[in-house]
Amino acid sequence: MNERMVIVDGVRTPFCKSGTELSAFSADDLGRIAVNALLTRTGLDPALIDEVIFGCVAQPMEAANIARVIALRAGIPESVPAVTVHRNCASGFEAFTTAYERMAAGRGSIYVVGGTESMSHVPLLFQEATARKFTDLAKSKSTAQKLSALTAFRVADFEPRAGLKLGLTDPVCGLNMGETAELLAREDGITREQQDAFALQSHQRALAAEARLAEEMCPVFVGGKALLRDNGPRSDQSMAVLGNLRPVFEKYGTVTAGNSSQITDGAVALLLMTESRAKDLGFQPLGVLTAYAYAGCDPARMGLGPVAAIERLAKFSTLNLADADLVEINEAFAAQVLAVLARLKPGIPPDKLNVNGGAIALGHPVGATGARLVLSSLKELARRQAKRALVTLCVGGGQGGAIWLERI
Repeated sequence: MNERMVIVDGVRTPFCKSGTELSAFSADDLGRIAVNALLTRTGLDPALIDEVIFGCVAQPMEAANIARVIALRAGIPESVPAVTVHRNCASGFEAFTTAYERMAAGRGSIYVVGGTESMSHVPLLFQEATARKFTDLAKSKSTAQKLSALTAFRVADFEPRAGLKLGLTDPVCGLNMGETAELLAREDGITREQQDAFALQSHQRALAAEARLAEEMCPVFVGGKALLRDNGPRSDQSMAVLGNLRPVFEKYGTVTAGNSSQITDGAVALLLMTESRAKDLGFQPLGVLTAYAYAGCDPARMGLGPVAAIERLAKFSTLNLADADLVEINEAFAAQVLAVLARLKPGIPPDKLNVNGGAIALGHPVGATGARLVLSSLKELARRQAKRALVTLCVGGGQGGAIWLERI
């Protein structure tokens, strides 16, 4: 493909903590709301879309290939195909860059992409032994067989396995994501106070940016009322409040719920086109993708993924950190971001980094975050009349993703 991929527009739902205002909505509900809002805002004829690509990590069993479910429920014609992608925390990135690869291969010129996650709906699971007992019960035919199967159950059989805990634990290194952050904090000598100060800044910046962040959002109607804002940022957050929180992952650790990303529900939708198609249809894009890269790293130090991805990105772009007017590093954990910052040279000025807060305040609906970072960066570039943004995140399992965006 000799032309560029542009981002025409984007929209997201408010992000809400798991178990709160958006907990009644499934992941496909949230994705549908975002796509409907995107089509309404842009006025695009859905029949012109070549494909829908959505990221989702905790893909619900009742909505297999959730991208297709979202597309159909959003009124996109049956003839438009849809595919779901999964790269853990970078699933929203993956949807975005997959569309570029489709365009580069000449497979289409208009894509709706994004990510969705309802972390409220990640299920509780039966243990394998319990599942076998239920299978035996289902196969029982006579009354005697059923009674025998029933008496095999024990109270311990009904202790659930938390799907969320399983999903946030790396099967290779055996550490959960919080433990990987604790490892970086120990190795880099990152103190509890440094982590809490970074977390407090995230809340303060998100609160200060509330009106700006609202520009990204569509309303979600809950109980007859329009939800119009993220509910994660805390106006009462302080170093004292953060300091009173106990470590979550290690008894004598430094990583707490307060200096970690929030477990959150939300969805994001982006409209992407080739530059010539956008011009033909009369759209003024928000920006353009100029380069991207994914890279692997040690799963036990997955938080360093942005460092590896930025290093690899240099193979595809002549730009470096000094060329960025804005930088977004997803705030999986304060310790993780601080460890990344310690390794990046020439460094990132604080007034360029996560200027409207990050996932510690706004939340991290894992399948949607990558798309949110793209949308937030482009909106902020437009407000500042600035040129370039570097967007990056770490990925569970030991990966990183990094993207260069430019305002047109």
